[in-house]
Amino acid sequence: MDGKMIVTYKILCKNDFNLELTLEKLFENDKVAKMIKSEFAKGIRNIDIITKESDAKIKLETQKELYQFEVNKNDFADLISLAEEDAKTRKLTKKDCADIELVNIETID
Repeated sequence: MDGKMIVTYKILCKNDFNLELTLEKLFENDKVAKMIKSEFAKGIRNIDIITKESDAKIKLETQKELYQFEVNKNDFADLISLAEEDAKTRKLTKKDCADIELVNIETID
């Protein structure tokens, strides 16, 4: 296969925060519901917060910097190893921050 790919990855740490909630679960929290009502419906009483898609999700996670490198399409099977090597070359890995997550793979001509 001819051509190249741009691979985007991020470094994961052991103490990273990652939580996924449904909107329904979020709105069940009284503090959150009161805050939303006071911000968007100030002075109005007897209102409910309703969502049409109760399974819609909100994700809270540690903000990470994204890194990129370019490889040949032939190296597709080795992308994680190549990302780990790129991170070591850039001295991005630390004691508790050594895992790699591939974020995006984009082909270019």
